[in-house]
Amino acid sequence: MTTSDVYKRGEAMRRKLRGDKDFERNTAEYAKDPVMKKFIDVATEGIFGVLWTRPGIDLKTRTLVCVVSDAATGRYPELDIHLRFALKQGWTEEELTEVLLHLIGYVGAPVIRDAMMVASEVFKSVKEEAK
Repeated sequence: MTTSDVYKRGEAMRRKLRGDKDFERNTAEYAKDPVMKKFIDVATEGIFGVLWTRPGIDLKTRTLVCVVSDAATGRYPELDIHLRFALKQGWTEEELTEVLLHLIGYVGAPVIRDAMMVASEVFKSVKEEAK
């Protein structure tokens, strides 16, 4: 795949959201599998290069939109990723927990219980990684 300007913007956004170390690890992981390499190339350009770089709302808000959509639709592996992005953008554990709790009334307790379990593990993991 050629690296268009949009792709380069997407790659820079992925690096910003993940941090250098995690970006390099994630990129190397995708490079091992030709099918998943195609996936991340399309996501890098089409999602991170187009959607994440649009004007109109800030990066912090975009991360929260992803957390809410992942929790509401039961996309728990993505929720793990987006919670980490949200923490890096300045959301606190307390704020993210409250957002998830608020969703109980709109999405349902079983779905949000699972989301809370993911959040709990992410929060523990992020604290351990910071040591």
